[in-house]
Amino acid sequence: QLQLVESGGGLVQPGGSLTLSCLASGFNLDYYAIGWFRQAPGKERERVSCISSSGGSTNYADSVKGRFTISRDNAKKMVYLQMNSLKPEDTAIYYCAAEYGQAMCVIYAMDSWGKGTLVTVSS
Repeated sequence: QLQLVESGGGLVQPGGSLTLSCLASGFNLDYYAIGWFRQAPGKERERVSCISSSGGSTNYADSVKGRFTISRDNAKKMVYLQMNSLKPEDTAIYYCAAEYGQAMCVIYAMDSWGKGTLVTVSS
């Protein structure tokens, strides 16, 4: 089965930085777009960023543009989310998910999900 495992979450102060990693196994990462999503307490899950299977196209939620960067290394079967200038409102459980083919990382269309990693931004 397709498996995704997130890591890198933790406690960070406002204005700080954190890098999340997503390790993929059980499938050829070359054929999948990868998205990062997050869900804060009491709120619905939202898409944070998406990267195409080739890495040639990316997009970001307006709330994180200019602060977050998504990247991938297919040879290492890894996808990353570099988060800078973190704010308390970034606090959430962060998930990575995979979608086969020419994907747009729409929540209902994702094929596989990781179990998430918690990011807490607080003093």
